[in-house]
Amino acid sequence: MYKILIVEDDIALCNNIREGISKWNFEGVIVENFYDILQEFAKHNPHLVIMDINLPYYDGFYWCGKIRDISKVPIIFLSSRDTNMDIVMAVSMGGDDYVTKPFSMDILLAKIQALIRRTYTYGQEDFQLIECDGAILDLKDGTITYNGEKLELTKNEFKILQLLMRNKGKVVPRDKIMRVLWESEYFISENTLTVNVNRLRKKLEDIGLKDFIVTKKSQGYMIP
Repeated sequence: MYKILIVEDDIALCNNIREGISKWNFEGVIVENFYDILQEFAKHNPHLVIMDINLPYYDGFYWCGKIRDISKVPIIFLSSRDTNMDIVMAVSMGGDDYVTKPFSMDILLAKIQALIRRTYTYGQEDFQLIECDGAILDLKDGTITYNGEKLELTKNEFKILQLLMRNKGKVVPRDKIMRVLWESEYFISENTLTVNVNRLRKKLEDIGLKDFIVTKKSQGYMIP
């Protein structure tokens, strides 16, 4: 089932859209946190986004640009604003289509189906994300983004973060991390892992992620 993120502050309209697309086996997810839509996007990892322009805090153009920094997922703008400038702006920010309110559900569904078919013809998603406390790890290019700052990771740093973020709230033993990094916990100095983790921590602190990785003495590491 394809998942569609609905970024619209009219809850009645959101429910109508979710009900309408569900009849075609699409799962509609309604945004709740308008202050950080990028975090909502990463949390739900949708196949397509329906985006209003007039939103609380920041407008749809802003959030479209933020999503485009980390993903090529299709975005359909849905707005009562219908000037040529609005449509041009939507396209220039990375939007794939534009539907003007009031609209026909049949037309919206046709556009959704066309974009889904065009984007996922071969059954392969061109993105995959893991989100923890606003930090977004891109599994495709090995980067982490936080508060608009994107950080390039080394191969080992990426493996450590992926393992810890997938196990958020759980302690990951040191020997398990070493097996993931070097396919063995033998013949590798434990100090080597410590050096890798400390280097990663420093890089994360540089983009505002202080104390993101916690050490559990004699056990391992975790993201609380």
